Amino acid sequence: MTIAELIIQAIKTNETGKSSLNVLEETSGLAIEKLVAELAEFFSYQTIHFDEMLVSSPAFDLLSFSDAIQRDCVVISDDSASLTFVFSDVFDSNLMAWAVEKIALPFTSKLASRADITAYLAKQEESLRAVDSALSNVGSDGVNENLIEELSLHSIEMDDSSVVKLVRSTLYDALKADASDVHLETTPQGLAIKYRLDGVISQMGAVSEQGMAEQIVSRIKVMAELDITETRIPQDGRFRAVYRGREIDFRVSIMPSIHGEDVVIRVLDKQSLADHVGGLRLDYLGFDDNVMAVMRRHFLSPYGMVLVTGPTGSGKTTTLYAAISEINNGMDKIITIEDPVEYQLSGVLQIPVNEKKGLSFSLGLRSILRHDPDKIMVGEIRDGETAQIAVQSALTGHLVFTTVHANNVFDVIGRFLNMGVDPYSFVSALNIVIAQRLIRTVCSSCAELVAVDEALTNLAGVTPPEDAKPVHGKGCGVCRGTGYKGRRAVAEILCLDDELRELIARRAPISQIKEHARNQGTYLLREAALDLAWRGETTIEEVNRVTAMA
Repeated sequence: MTIAELIIQAIKTNETGKSSLNVLEETSGLAIEKLVAELAEFFSYQTIHFDEMLVSSPAFDLLSFSDAIQRDCVVISDDSASLTFVFSDVFDSNLMAWAVEKIALPFTSKLASRADITAYLAKQEESLRAVDSALSNVGSDGVNENLIEELSLHSIEMDDSSVVKLVRSTLYDALKADASDVHLETTPQGLAIKYRLDGVISQMGAVSEQGMAEQIVSRIKVMAELDITETRIPQDGRFRAVYRGREIDFRVSIMPSIHGEDVVIRVLDKQSLADHVGGLRLDYLGFDDNVMAVMRRHFLSPYGMVLVTGPTGSGKTTTLYAAISEINNGMDKIITIEDPVEYQLSGVLQIPVNEKKGLSFSLGLRSILRHDPDKIMVGEIRDGETAQIAVQSALTGHLVFTTVHANNVFDVIGRFLNMGVDPYSFVSALNIVIAQRLIRTVCSSCAELVAVDEALTNLAGVTPPEDAKPVHGKGCGVCRGTGYKGRRAVAEILCLDDELRELIARRAPISQIKEHARNQGTYLLREAALDLAWRGETTIEEVNRVTAMA
């Protein structure tokens, strides 16, 4: 068969969700080198091999190492400084447009096998690892500091200990998958390894030996500088690692269980968002245009309080960072107090809470007020004292951004009043309450239109509009078979007007406050999420998972 016939056959028979290139490699019967040559000739590309790539230098400043790994491509530069974009998947229709936008300079394109590109990147990773290792061990005075973990293919392969290798591999794979947390759960059989991806936990592997499981937990305790002899009480710690040229923080929580000890490792990749922080905007988070317009109007207020609420992991802190980034014009003194400082903001004084040393939110906030601020961000209001000071700050001419844990915009009112905050001061200070959630979006690579599931919509208590376009993801390699890829924010907003302030100040029933807010156009979280489902951006199942049914 000709290469054209092989391509048509691969596309027609591809019902597995795999890429067409994968199917072609499996069904063509051609050696990889031969297949690459045939594809290059058919699509009018030149080919390049591993040994030819080695004599050129990678241009990771134009196309980052992380992007190269994820898209199986790389930009290389020869002695004449001409750029070559090396890629493997001729069937990826978006790749070339993406490369043009990323590189933003003239380049030629050449086709290579994925194996050659992977080998080249692995070779470059060894060099990056060596440089990072040297830099991470040298302090500002030129002497060695505490060693931190190195996560790379090279370091994993060089480990002699199976326990160390498994721990490093688990963390390495979690970072590649963009996991927010790693869960190691002890079972009667050993250990279950799970990742939280896009807010949902998925099992990725298991260890079937109890002894091995205990050693893995002990290894993590050593990394986090915890007591390996203590197994009966919870412990918390942290450690750092170098991954693809950047430093990653890991927060560790150890909890005793009936089968041993469970471990949860929170991944704090500061640079992943720091890369965007300079130009971080609300658009980046996926908010609806009308919602963003209202939020921005209140972010420009000269004083008052902006409250963002939602459960852990709903993107509250990122929203506040986006708000500060948008209003940071260099003319105001902006100070934040956070636990911990997750991302560094240019031109902003950021203070980390340190309870062990006596620096709490309330004490830090009192000190901030003596530091001549214009805008203040309080990472979280946890107690009545912090709430009182934040309210007073908003009343004395400062714009205060803060978060509090509550299920919706109306529950926030009760939270503050139960903390003992004077209701008249509270409503005078408060400008806006934003309740938000992160909802998974359907994978664009495997999305398909489906009929409205009446049983599901009846169970959810909703009626789809006539123009509804429900979709679901079949599952593919891009989304790891989940049918979802990425998340976006949905929000409900409560804007304070005089009548609403009066209702809250005289402690009117929540039902009355809700009725007034609805009459003023407040759009509920569930309604915002359902709109995404009807537009084909998410599913009813995801809406039900994230938002409460009325």
